[in-house]
Formats: sequence, C-alpha cells, structure tokens
Amino acid sequence: MPSKANLMSTYVLLIFIWSTTPLAIVWSVADIHNLWALALRFFIALPLSLALLVLLKVKLKLNTISIHSYIAGAFSFIGSQIFTYLATSYLSSGIIALMFGLAPIMTGLIGRFVFNIHLHRLQWLGMFVAVIGLGVICIGGSDHHVQPLGIVLMLISVFVYCMSIFWVKKVNAPLEPMAQASGSIIVSSIFALCLLPFIWQYAPTHLPSTKSLIGLFYAVIMASLLAMFCYFKLVQNIKATTLSLTTVMTPMLAMLFGDLLNNEKLTGMIFFGTSILLFGLFIYFYKDFIQSKSVKKAESIE
Repeated sequence: MPSKANLMSTYVLLIFIWSTTPLAIVWSVADIHNLWALALRFFIALPLSLALLVLLKVKLKLNTISIHSYIAGAFSFIGSQIFTYLATSYLSSGIIALMFGLAPIMTGLIGRFVFNIHLHRLQWLGMFVAVIGLGVICIGGSDHHVQPLGIVLMLISVFVYCMSIFWVKKVNAPLEPMAQASGSIIVSSIFALCLLPFIWQYAPTHLPSTKSLIGLFYAVIMASLLAMFCYFKLVQNIKATTLSLTTVMTPMLAMLFGDLLNNEKLTGMIFFGTSILLFGLFIYFYKDFIQSKSVKKAESIE
C-alpha cells in the first residue's frame, strides 16, 4: 500500500495532467490537421507502450476475451478522441476540459437508461443544473471560441468515452491495467492507420511548429502514458468519490492554463455558466461525498 504522501502527489500530478491535456491537444493541431495529430499521437504512443510492457514484464494476452476488451477500451481512446480533436476547431481548451467534467453525469444517464441503475433525486437535480450551465455557456460564447457544434462534438466524445467504460467492465477480462491500455493503444493505432487514406491529402508537408510538437509529445507521454499509470494507481488505492473530485477541479485549472498560456479570453457569461455547471456537478456528487465521510468517520471510531 503506497504512503499517503505518495498517493497525494500522484493525485495532484493526475489533476495537473488532465488540466493541461486539452491545451496540449489544441496546441498539437495548431500546425497539423486535427485527425493527423490524433493519428500521430497513437503511432508515437504505440512503441512507447510496448516498450513499457517489456520493461515492466507485463504479458499482453491475445485470447478472444482480451482482444474484445482491447477493442472496448479503444473506444475510450481513439473512439472518443476523434470527436475531441474535431471539436478543437470550435472550442477553447478550457471548455473542452469542462465538457469532460460531464462524464460522471453522462455515466449516470447511461447507467439509468441502459442498465436500470437507480439515480436519487439530488443526482437528477445536479444534472438539470449542469444542463442549465451548459446552455448559459453556449449563449455566452456564441461570439467567442465557443460554438454549439463544438459542444455537440464533445457531448458525443464524452458519451463514447462513458460507454467504453461500461463495455470494458461488461467484458471483465482478467488483464493488468498496463496490458489493457497497451492493447487498446494497438487497436487505436490500427484504426488510425485505416483513417490515413481519408486524410492523406492533409498530411504534413513540413516540420510542424514547436508549439504543435510540444502539444503532440505532451499528449503522448503525459496524457497517454503517465496519466494512465496515475489513474489506475489511484483507482486501486482511493475511494471512487475522492477520485471523482478531479472532474470538479480540472476544468477550472484548464481554463486558467488556457488563459495564461494560450490567450483564451473568456467572457463573464461563460464563467457564470461554468460556475452553474460545476455547482450542478457538486449537487450530483453531494450524497456520495456525505456517505463517504460517514464511512470514513465510522472506520476511524472503530
């Protein structure tokens, strides 16, 4: 069991990576076509992930159930990221991060209508408030880099990401996290290879700008590899409700980084809408936080 200091530093690092990844994606497409940047991200991540398998002596299983799980996991990689990369033409990095903050709500809706998982009243109220916040953001950003088409693309991206999580859990393959991730990166790379004939005309004809290269390699090393280690380490060692707090903290930090490093000036209306949306997320998680505190208090008394 890792020490508290170790877990805290891992938690902080994960929040930092998730806060800066949307900006890295936006930078990576500054001088490269959106889908080429996505394809290159997986082509570069593939040999690195395979090298890590060898280094960590993790076996990549190739039986039917494992391959099924890799395909399911790939939907949260390239399946979701296709729409995220396309959305960079219509949204700022901060709003992209904010949209991924809706993942718990989207997961709740999928669980309710597909798997008949019960949602309590506060969760429904939180969803309603979050949708109002999203509407305010769309209205307030109509004259800035916040366009409705981008919002739609990100909603699809988050939906595919959440469906992938349910799919992987349903397959329930006995795989180590690193093997699952590497297998999904392999499938994603194959899919990216199939994309090339359709985007070949947009192939880079010169060395991309420094900003694009920084964004590309940051997305590969930090978001695709290091964040993966941090995430699975935390999943195994902290409560899900504690981990879910990252969805509330990440968007505000992402907006700050976007403003400081990419000159993404956002209107007061967008910040107002963001506050409403984040308040909706807080309401959605409120009961879980209270229950988590009660359990922790009971454990300390025992």
